[in-house]
Amino acid sequence: MNDRPAPGHVPSEPSPWNVPNALTVLRILLVPVFLILLLVDGGQDVTMRWWALAVFLLAMATDKIDGDLARKYNLITNFGKIADPIADKSLMAAALIGLAAITELPWWVPALILVRELGITVLRFFMIRIAVMPASRGGKIKTVLQTVAIGLFLLVTPLAQFIPGGVSLALMILAWVVMTAAIVVTVVTGVDYCVQAAKLAKGANAGDGSDDTDTK
Repeated sequence: MNDRPAPGHVPSEPSPWNVPNALTVLRILLVPVFLILLLVDGGQDVTMRWWALAVFLLAMATDKIDGDLARKYNLITNFGKIADPIADKSLMAAALIGLAAITELPWWVPALILVRELGITVLRFFMIRIAVMPASRGGKIKTVLQTVAIGLFLLVTPLAQFIPGGVSLALMILAWVVMTAAIVVTVVTGVDYCVQAAKLAKGANAGDGSDDTDTK
């Protein structure tokens, strides 16, 4: 028995009503919950800070789980392609802005990171007519560094109640080291995306009949 699809047959997209998309929606719904918990009493309520950290880690876990499930069971949908990055960026933006609002980060940190994220998102959108720009390995490293740095900043204040001042200071220094690395990778990958876009645009123009020669 031949179960292969007939020539020219295009497999239908999986239903958007699936577990990975439900986890993505859950992550979006957790964003305001996380932000409210973080901002209670100017971020100084220890109990709420623990809950904020727990919600942040839960939301980041759903990011990993929904992606793995979607790939493993072929549940990748157009809704998921749009909603997943929205959920990720919303959570990161809420965390960075929230930490700046309670004065644990200077405002230039979320400003720099969010301008980069918005700029590259817009750039990739306009480049779709030329070519799809996939996420780079550097972009994935950036996300991991941002997640770890935010987690450490969320942890410092509630943990300071139970550990010596020297350990608390060391933890804060570590948080800043990781955040600095995240900022550097964020900027470098942003520049790299711009370079890639320029090369793709130049190649597309050359393919349209231009006689220009690349003389590197």
